[in-house]
Amino acid sequence: MIDIVLLPESWLTELLLLALAFVLSVAIGVERSRRLKSAGLRTHTLVGLGSAMFTLVSAYGFQAILGPDVTLDPSRIAAQIVSGIGFLGAGVIFVKNDAVNGLTTAASVWMTAAIGMACGAGMPLLAVAGTVLHLASVTLLTMLNQRIRRSVVSEPSVEVRYRYSKAVLTAVLEVVAEYGYAVTRITRSTDSDEGMLQIRSPGSTSSSKLDQLLSSLAALRGVRSASRIDSDDDD
Repeated sequence: MIDIVLLPESWLTELLLLALAFVLSVAIGVERSRRLKSAGLRTHTLVGLGSAMFTLVSAYGFQAILGPDVTLDPSRIAAQIVSGIGFLGAGVIFVKNDAVNGLTTAASVWMTAAIGMACGAGMPLLAVAGTVLHLASVTLLTMLNQRIRRSVVSEPSVEVRYRYSKAVLTAVLEVVAEYGYAVTRITRSTDSDEGMLQIRSPGSTSSSKLDQLLSSLAALRGVRSASRIDSDDDD
């Protein structure tokens, strides 16, 4: 019979590692939620926590059954985490208008799982470093990518953030149609009441017309911001 140990010697270390996985996963989830991605704060937090717990269970959960004839291979569960996260990441990738969306978010979920595994494996410095590099990748590299694309993409784009409701969305779409712009993306945050809409001119347009569009959108009740953006392929 297996002896049940409620508080093993490593319980404090395990809780600290689990708490670190929670904090780092939240940091990544907040960044994704701010961009109104399909996998946001809750998804990334649960992925990081789950990966850390699986790794901790793999490392410490079977100590009671070890013996001369029983060996432990913690890497087996870790390998299954990598495979399982692949299915979860595939769920946020979709194709619309012949364009693939969600790749960056899927990679973010994958990275969060790796960070959770690092925490569970007792490698906090590696987990923190991975989180910092991840946030740098999705912020600094996005800015660099926008500068690179700015020279080749001349069509202006507009991002509108608004309090999500059918009335507000309808009003925004009416203004967009009035100015002859085309809607390229409509998203809604699963963690808040905010919606986001991106539009682009089907052809060349004057700066004055774009300014008028921004002013008209900003004046709508329920619209929180309307600003020009550079083309962004960060999904």
